[in-house]
Amino acid sequence: LAAGKGVIVCQNKEEALSALDKIMKDRAFGEAGDEIVIEEFLEGREVSVLAFCDGKTIRLMVPVCDHKRVFDNDEGPNTGGMGAYSPPKFYTKELGKQILNKIFLPTLTALKKEGIKYKGVLYGGLIITKEGPKVLEFNCRFGDPETQVILPKLKNDLVEILEAVVDEELDEIDINWDPQFCITVVLASGGYPGKYETGEEIKGLDEVDSDIVVFHAGTKSESDEILTSGGRVLNVTTLGKDVQSARKKVYENIKKIKFKNMHYRKDIGNKENF
Repeated sequence: LAAGKGVIVCQNKEEALSALDKIMKDRAFGEAGDEIVIEEFLEGREVSVLAFCDGKTIRLMVPVCDHKRVFDNDEGPNTGGMGAYSPPKFYTKELGKQILNKIFLPTLTALKKEGIKYKGVLYGGLIITKEGPKVLEFNCRFGDPETQVILPKLKNDLVEILEAVVDEELDEIDINWDPQFCITVVLASGGYPGKYETGEEIKGLDEVDSDIVVFHAGTKSESDEILTSGGRVLNVTTLGKDVQSARKKVYENIKKIKFKNMHYRKDIGNKENF
């Protein structure tokens, strides 16, 4: 409804009133601003937890932390996501069990009560507070940019898992994950998430290392050239034995890619250094 940018975190009453004016009077998000949801301000570490569901069984994927703010040090407005990494150090096996038992399994039970046999992906946007995990948002889809670090870690054939979901046989397969650290950095058009230019030529895509995956988002092919066509343009992704090696590799390769007014955060994954 708002391209992943419809959440405004307010520190005081004045900021909250300003946000209301922006959404409901200035119509910053168009018709999506006809209604708003006011939620409790929660403090803690945010984490995205996705799961496969076949209507009977839920299998959690690897946890992901994304970076929503447009500038380094989590400054500036929220975006659809400027980068992500997996796994975060604070996510323990015990925390995973809590999330499964307190959030995902009750969701499956509630769906059954509604007569819904849900088959697909569940997405929990969570925050880990002092009282435990709480839900910020819930979706029935993959996440962006979370998926860009989940799938490179998946050792199974994705089709095998999706077939098990369709056939309600998720409990019969083992899902295996690469233990390495995975990071993705979004290359965005200058000005995003506000107004930005498109149609800029992208150079250097054929110069990146073989162990780098570049996912295209806001791009188009025209006259044998790859041009920008959106706010979030590319996702540069790699695996590494640890956060330091993965960060070093991904940022070295980002320097090879160029387009006019290219913007990216230089601190993706930095939280794992502390």
